[in-house]
Amino acid sequence: MITDVLNAIDNFLYAPILIIVMAAAGLYFTVRTRFVQVRLFGEACRLIVEPPAGKKTVSSFQALMVSTASRVGTGNIVGVATAICLGGPGAVFWMWVMCIIGAASAFMESTLAQIFKRVDKDGGYYGGPAYYIEMAMHSRVPAFIFSLFLILTYAFGFNLLASYNLQSTFMTYSWYGSWTRIVVGAILALLTGYCLMGGGKRIVRLTEVVVPVMGILYVLLSLLVLILNIRNIPTMFVDIFKDAFNFKAIFGGISGSCLVLGIKRGLFSNEAGVGSAPNASASADVTHPVKQGLVQTISVYIDTMLLCTATALMCLSTGVAHTADVAGAPYVQNAIFSALGGIGPIFITAAMILFAFTTLLGNLYYCDNALAFMNNKKMPSKQFMQIFYIACVVVIFVGAQLKMEAVWAIADITMGGMTIINLPACMLFAKYAVDALDDYERQKRKGINPQFTADRIGIPDKLVMAWKSGETTQKKKKRRKKRAAVQ
Repeated sequence: MITDVLNAIDNFLYAPILIIVMAAAGLYFTVRTRFVQVRLFGEACRLIVEPPAGKKTVSSFQALMVSTASRVGTGNIVGVATAICLGGPGAVFWMWVMCIIGAASAFMESTLAQIFKRVDKDGGYYGGPAYYIEMAMHSRVPAFIFSLFLILTYAFGFNLLASYNLQSTFMTYSWYGSWTRIVVGAILALLTGYCLMGGGKRIVRLTEVVVPVMGILYVLLSLLVLILNIRNIPTMFVDIFKDAFNFKAIFGGISGSCLVLGIKRGLFSNEAGVGSAPNASASADVTHPVKQGLVQTISVYIDTMLLCTATALMCLSTGVAHTADVAGAPYVQNAIFSALGGIGPIFITAAMILFAFTTLLGNLYYCDNALAFMNNKKMPSKQFMQIFYIACVVVIFVGAQLKMEAVWAIADITMGGMTIINLPACMLFAKYAVDALDDYERQKRKGINPQFTADRIGIPDKLVMAWKSGETTQKKKKRRKKRAAVQ
């Protein structure tokens, strides 16, 4: 009964509400920015390697890695497989469409997070959607609700799902049983709790190195499977496009169609417009907000166009049946087993273990920022955080015991709550991001490294904290030293 209620809320929230909001916002941002996510793709790639404006501050690349670590996870494997099994191959096409449109939303939210970021006592930066939502809507209430949804999403919904997805990868093995859920949930919960409570620093550092390597190996493995099934590639693409434009099937059962499932799983995977990545984007020390906005579009492409596509094409090229009873990890395991034998499922299991673990820790990074906002812009007490982390550990254990339909519905609902607050706020403040983009491009045409000041685009002084003088952290330090010498 609970699962039925969750599914009913989930279906109503996405079809039609969020589909309309996400499509309208993405297209609006795409038109207003003149397809910035495509037009300045090369510039975005160049900016990834640009050093931070100040020493000992967060670079664009570092902020990109934080947001990408959260985006890249179990959804790239299990989420895509679930969409194909329940919605059909056409879901892949709608993932691609929403990725390109969503990249414009990612640009807007990250640029706004940069424009309205705050400065901490050490000269570093922090901020995110809660801060610009509060200003855009002239009320703390919607920003507080957004922060609450963020915590429900990243400490509850997504962590339930990551735990479930990980244990589901063991279903393909003959020894899988009810005890497997308990053991996997317990080990994952205890390991995450150990790291959260201050231990396991070596484990965290190791995963930071191993996970990118695993991501590259996963793409290479997908290419190998595609090569082995090269004869099936033309038929595979025919199936994708034919199913994507089967409007009779789409509108006959829209809540379970390839359109809706493609959008849902694409959003879950790349989080464009959800309001998560801007929390990391705000911490970057750049000379112009647009730089970080452009860099974040690359994160969306890495997630969907590279990793999600790798999963989809690898599975579809094998021709293995994609039915509801193998939705999720079993479909991926069956597909890779058909091409590579027993070594394939073992690799997928190893990848899922690493992706799930880093996803759990990355999710809780965003929760810290939301908790600080809700607690009058300061972190809660150490005792509160310990209780919060213990609750998160319990959630991880519980997630491994639940049913697939329930965990996906919970994650969809909490994520949808964030999106439906964040995107309207971005639309209200779109003028500032668009004006900042125009300012950036004017300076680039003059052949100079763009520098930003709030007065360039007419932002009232009361709305900005870090850009009143347009100084970078490095310049501020030099000015303070010069003033001290004069005194």
